[in-house]
Amino acid sequence: MLNRTNNLLGAEFKAKSDYVRRAVGEAGWASIYGQWLAPSAATAGLIMILEPHGGKVGTWTADDSTPYPHRQGVQFNIQYGVSWPRSTDSSGALGWIHGFEAFLAQFVTSNPSEAFANYRDLDLGQNVVGADSVTTYESGRVWGERYFMGNFQKLAAVKARVDPTDYFRNEQSIPPLRYPSVKNVWS
Repeated sequence: MLNRTNNLLGAEFKAKSDYVRRAVGEAGWASIYGQWLAPSAATAGLIMILEPHGGKVGTWTADDSTPYPHRQGVQFNIQYGVSWPRSTDSSGALGWIHGFEAFLAQFVTSNPSEAFANYRDLDLGQNVVGADSVTTYESGRVWGERYFMGNFQKLAAVKARVDPTDYFRNEQSIPPLRYPSVKNVWS
């Protein structure tokens, strides 16, 4: 799981994701498109996906009853990515996507900003394996609370029950929460 390569037809790809909880407005969209279509972006392959939320989806279940907490109050999820030929320098493409992420901060969730777990983004943080060969809970919290919000602690408690030695892990797998107070997260 930790040794894999990208086989995307000779290209590299970097994606980010955010959630939007308030209306962006016409002027906001104009500025987003202006940034998206800026000359510096024209040299890279770009993709933006807007996934609508809200409506009935926001009423199906409480945010803490499933691992996915981004239901109530979310208007949409946004994923944006950049690709570049493997044989070229990545600094321009990565600089662009990090700049676009900083620009979008005014429109997306904050404190903490939310991200979609299936659009894994190692910029949010990576697990640190301790001396006992088990991922530390604190290192996982850095990125995990952005993906799972208040549900991260519960997921880590489940991981402690089903995989206490952290055998199944990758750079952002949920670490086991191994404390005597694990039962308290279920109340």
